[in-house]
Amino acid sequence: MITLPIHDMSGAEVGTYDLDGADLASGINKQLLHDVVVMYEANLRQGSAKTKSRGEVQGSTRKLYRQKGTGRARAGSSRTPVRRGGGHTFAKQPKDWSYRLPKKAIRQATRQALLSKFLDNEVTLLQDLAIPEPRTRHVAALLEAVGLGATSSLLTISAHDDDIWRAARNISNLWVSPAADLTAYKLLHQKQQALTTETLDLLREGPPKSVPVAAGDVGEADEADEADEATDEEEAA
Repeated sequence: MITLPIHDMSGAEVGTYDLDGADLASGINKQLLHDVVVMYEANLRQGSAKTKSRGEVQGSTRKLYRQKGTGRARAGSSRTPVRRGGGHTFAKQPKDWSYRLPKKAIRQATRQALLSKFLDNEVTLLQDLAIPEPRTRHVAALLEAVGLGATSSLLTISAHDDDIWRAARNISNLWVSPAADLTAYKLLHQKQQALTTETLDLLREGPPKSVPVAAGDVGEADEADEADEATDEEEAA
């Protein structure tokens, strides 16, 4: 059983919260966490690197000088990779690096990453998260009050809130994520995790219905899940 103190907006301790780690995951699989984080990082790659081969470089195909009689080494096109201004020997081409692991593995990795935060004592539990106006100073004061002002943190909220997002977007070391968009990559990238008791109760109930495969890429994941389910139904028919 894991016991956590509950803090209010001023940083004062107002109670405790008992959590059974089995409610999140039965254990931590480091290889699974590694595979899922690598997947997220691969999906973040632009894949836009491009260089020109000798066939794409502008220039004449005329032989530079005659083959024999000059005393120099024989030479052909000026676009050869051995000459300055020529093409690249193995030219880079744009590439799509994205791929996707099974959704069950992604969901399990998210819950295991959350459990690892609790086991490493890297979670700050808040009683409530209510700010009077969408101003950065309110969120910054909250982080300072609970001792998270100087470290990278992930603030997980129960649902998307425009006021909280606008108030937190100017804090460089703070990420904000709704519970439905929580991923193992976000949890492991940031050092500390802050969430309310309401959000923790929501996460304990079960995994989110959507499985994000990239940052802010919930919609595509839902479409892919629907396509998989439709394919399964067709095969069953």
